[in-house]
Amino acid sequence: MVAGVDLVIRDGWVVTPEGVVEGDLAIANGEIVSVGTSVGDAKSSMSAKGRWVMPGGVDPHAHIEQMSGMGQWNADTFETATKSAAMGGTTSVISFAAQASKQSLAETVADYAARARRGAMIDYAFHITLTDTGVAAFENDLATLIDAGHRSLKVFTTYNIQLNDAELLRIFALARQNGALVCVHAENDAIITQAKEALIAAGHVTPSDHAKSRPRMAEIEAVERICRFSEYLDQPVMLFHISTSEGAAAIKEAQARGAPVWAETCTHYLFMTDDVLDKPGLEGAKWMCSPPQRTNSVQEALRNALHDETLSLVSSDHAPYRFDESGKLAAGPNAGFHQIANGLPGLETRLPLMFDAMVSNGRGGPEAFARLTATAPAQVYGLERKGAIAEGMDADIVVWNPDKQVTYGADDLHDNGGYNPWEGHSFQGWPDHVILRGQTLVKNGAFFGTPGQGLWIDRPKLATKPNGQSAQGAAK
Repeated sequence: MVAGVDLVIRDGWVVTPEGVVEGDLAIANGEIVSVGTSVGDAKSSMSAKGRWVMPGGVDPHAHIEQMSGMGQWNADTFETATKSAAMGGTTSVISFAAQASKQSLAETVADYAARARRGAMIDYAFHITLTDTGVAAFENDLATLIDAGHRSLKVFTTYNIQLNDAELLRIFALARQNGALVCVHAENDAIITQAKEALIAAGHVTPSDHAKSRPRMAEIEAVERICRFSEYLDQPVMLFHISTSEGAAAIKEAQARGAPVWAETCTHYLFMTDDVLDKPGLEGAKWMCSPPQRTNSVQEALRNALHDETLSLVSSDHAPYRFDESGKLAAGPNAGFHQIANGLPGLETRLPLMFDAMVSNGRGGPEAFARLTATAPAQVYGLERKGAIAEGMDADIVVWNPDKQVTYGADDLHDNGGYNPWEGHSFQGWPDHVILRGQTLVKNGAFFGTPGQGLWIDRPKLATKPNGQSAQGAAK
């Protein structure tokens, strides 16, 4: 018998990295103290009979209280975004500390850390977005911040915040020296510019033209290039939001060569196609994101890449903008696609969509669901106490009702986006009870979180290791 227990969750199907365990899950002092062992008295208990007991979701790609690459603030604060995340079963998030022009990295991280301390209601970490490598003390600040536990960096190969190849190689070398993962938005800017300018010149500027403005080849070329940079310097990289079958294939080939390359995709690439942009007027702008949604055949290729672990995880790439003059329509009611902010909400919908596909409809099962949405993200990014149900881990738990059927409405999310991009979508399975470090955040639709209760997650070491042999070294 386990003694001194604060909460016991009884009789559920507990999903652990070793398999499904039927029995009790015991929590004390905010951490898991036993799994499957019979528990006697506890300060509190709940029945999970007929329920799946899963690790709290880990979403490693979300834009919160941040300026976009197009120069526009997104709709969320840390308070609204993290409430939304919790309502959907996510208990840890990695968002971005995005460097502004001429801003030091130390100031950048301090600014975002203050915002998160004020509002975050789930636990969080940051990717440091690098946009201006010429600021004073850049290399010293970067080394200090990495050593302080900020173990992932973000760079772009497109937008007005892109880094050129020489800058990218410099960042890769600095990350290699200091022990950080480099996350990349990989699209070829020249290909995008050529396609966009041709569409604008021809008068093709509707939201549905947005998909044509970012051709598949833009992603394919940039993914292949970043894989080679990774291989050349033996620098671990994470390729964000893969949206093409060819991109996934290039990643698989690089991994087979031994390159330290990881990659993700997102729910909107798995469950939407580009026809979602084809709406009357500017309505399709609600679904505009970059890269854009693709085709049914690409969806199947991405699912296969998740199955064979070429792609390690599924994130939301949460980036909400209201469908009004403060957001998507900031350039007016007749804006062209090139004047419309890219992004859509996803923190709250990621897990229900994935649960429906993988658990309710059998495309992978509960263990794969936990791995793709919690365990793998935590492992890749070095969130050592997150993402798995095991003794000694933080008690971040979600109890799922596998029978509950839900249809999303027009505006039923808890972020500040003002609309649900999955309106009308029906699915089965719902996060009834969400627990963060042993404390109830959500129960039967009621929210119990408070602003500032979320804690920063220290990442003392790099989890994604170099392979020990760079092509640069081999060429010497």
